[in-house]
Amino acid sequence: MKRILITGANSYIGTSFEKYMNENYPDNYQIDTLDMLSPNWKDYDFGGYDTVFHVAGIAHADVGHVSEETKQLYYKVNTDLTYKTACKAKQSGVKQFIYMSSIIVYGESAPVGKRKVITKDTKPQPANFYGDSKLQADLKIQSLSDDQFKVCILRPPMIYGSGSKGNYQMLSKLAKKLPIFPDIKNERSMLYIGNLFYFVKKCIDENYEGIYFPQNSEYISTSQMVKAIAKANGKNIHLTKILNPFVFILSKFPGKIGRMCNKAFGSMTYDKNCVIYKYTLLNGIEETEMKV
Repeated sequence: MKRILITGANSYIGTSFEKYMNENYPDNYQIDTLDMLSPNWKDYDFGGYDTVFHVAGIAHADVGHVSEETKQLYYKVNTDLTYKTACKAKQSGVKQFIYMSSIIVYGESAPVGKRKVITKDTKPQPANFYGDSKLQADLKIQSLSDDQFKVCILRPPMIYGSGSKGNYQMLSKLAKKLPIFPDIKNERSMLYIGNLFYFVKKCIDENYEGIYFPQNSEYISTSQMVKAIAKANGKNIHLTKILNPFVFILSKFPGKIGRMCNKAFGSMTYDKNCVIYKYTLLNGIEETEMKV
């Protein structure tokens, strides 16, 4: 029986992963969760665990108007806490440390009408303090990896699933309310949470180390995704190119408007070196909407 410690209690990914493993593999893994908000986490005994799965962190930053104090908090939690946790795991004899990094370390999406394809050789270029705080942790813990302590870094694209937060929920709300939607031909890498957990389990079972870019086997456009969400809810949303000129104009606006438009309709994909076929993208949308 493998022992797994999830560092980051009450997080969406941590809580969902624990449930997934207990429901599907109750006799093969012992899973414990540690609250990293309490300073007492430093007193917890990491000894005896095979893997630490670190999911604690601050995400979904509004990077437009943020105080210097808030920026420092991101580095304190996303960078410093991650490194301290990894150091404690290594000192305690843990065999593997899995860290949830993010595609955000490669910056923003390409502007509307352009493409952005990330490969294993693409150099990370964070566009803001949130992305940089994730990257700095990512880089620092890589230095700890050796034959006895495997560091496994995951840089997933947008994750969606039952209970997920952030951009997917916004698209889901739009799909249920709007009768029409722009028909933009962009491409996005995405990751259904069921595929993520299937891959994390594989990482644990085979003691993976290095950097991985897990994603669904298919790319999808924002427009087609909204249409699929609407269909899963028994609704029909009409995609129209009539609205496309307005999208292109808004994408040129300076500041938050242009940034949000490019985030929604720009392209950002990984090449297909690390795809997961357990669930199709549409299967994931259907399961997500069924459980909302």
